[in-house]
Amino acid sequence: MSEIGKLLVAAGTLLLLAGLVLIVAGKANFPLGRLPGDIFYRGKNATVYFPLATSIVLSVILTVVLYIIGCFRR
Repeated sequence: MSEIGKLLVAAGTLLLLAGLVLIVAGKANFPLGRLPGDIFYRGKNATVYFPLATSIVLSVILTVVLYIIGCFRR
């Protein structure tokens, strides 16, 4: 049971850090979520937003970070 608790604490810490990074990035006018390639459509009765380019950039960054962490754990 203690392993699950440690895992939950680690996951919560990572989510907290990710939230803080997004808050700081928003205040620093970092264009995360407004990149070219993000799909945004505003009609009369509906608005559709799909952050395609932002998702790809975040995926690449997370892949590199996790790869580097994996290399150090070996």
